[in-house]
Amino acid sequence: MKRKSIMTLAIAMSAVMLLSACGKKETSIRLATGGNTGTYYAFGTAAGQILGDKAGVSFNIQSTGASKANIQLIAAKEVEMAIVQNDVMDYAYNGTDLFEKDGAVKGFSAMAAIYAEVVQIVADPSAGITSIADLKGKSVSVGDAGSGVEFNAKQILEAYGITFDDISKQNLSFSASADAFKDDKIDAFFCTAGAPTTAIMDLVTTKEITILNVEADKAAALMAAHPFYTVFEIPAGTYKGVDVATKTLAVKATLIVSDSLDETTVYNLTKALFENKDAIAAAHAKGKELNTTYAVEGISIPFHKGAEKYFREIGIMK
Repeated sequence: MKRKSIMTLAIAMSAVMLLSACGKKETSIRLATGGNTGTYYAFGTAAGQILGDKAGVSFNIQSTGASKANIQLIAAKEVEMAIVQNDVMDYAYNGTDLFEKDGAVKGFSAMAAIYAEVVQIVADPSAGITSIADLKGKSVSVGDAGSGVEFNAKQILEAYGITFDDISKQNLSFSASADAFKDDKIDAFFCTAGAPTTAIMDLVTTKEITILNVEADKAAALMAAHPFYTVFEIPAGTYKGVDVATKTLAVKATLIVSDSLDETTVYNLTKALFENKDAIAAAHAKGKELNTTYAVEGISIPFHKGAEKYFREIGIMK
């Protein structure tokens, strides 16, 4: 009888332990990033390891086609979290520009902007270009066709009264733009990326460049029309031979999450992101740009309730 009681107790304890283990099951999150040689993938991998430990979730980092593809993956419920440009995020949410043909995409919210992707307008000073207004009639690369860069170029040129019909428009990648610039096949190119950018760093070793300013009145008008833009200053000396600071605009690499993620999970992720920014910065240089004020500025779509709860808690949102 005694032995039977012991066996019954052991079985009961095993059942309790099993139920407890089931209750502590980690949330699994699929994070869509970008190409496996790009910044999105590298940052996502570095940050994912730290956030996973601190927020009690497990991450499956996925290499993807970046912003537009990532939003489509969330809409298809193939991932729960992604890194995207905040301008492309805006287009998707409102069904404009890149998403005009596809229509508006819902089912996702903002979690936090994480670092700047700077609109850099590189020009050849020997072509007599000293301002964006001088691009009229010039050969200009505006990024890959249908890319976020192309829409940045279109919007900024229009602020100066210039349309794509007013330039010899080329659709080239950053590296192809730099090569064409080096070979005097184009006079200028748009590059939306973190500064310094590898393609431009390589270019200035053999070619003199200037980086064009976006004047304050034009920047203000652009931000009023497109609230995903923010002002950004590229420090003097960022590129060889560019010895003055450049005032331009930037969009933001932004973490978005599926609305299907619960409030507690997203709160914990947001809290872990900023409370462990030093560890993230040690793992990836872009982590140095993590800032709670920056995280909410220029975000034109609603925040997830979990992220909003954290930002209200620390006084960044009212």
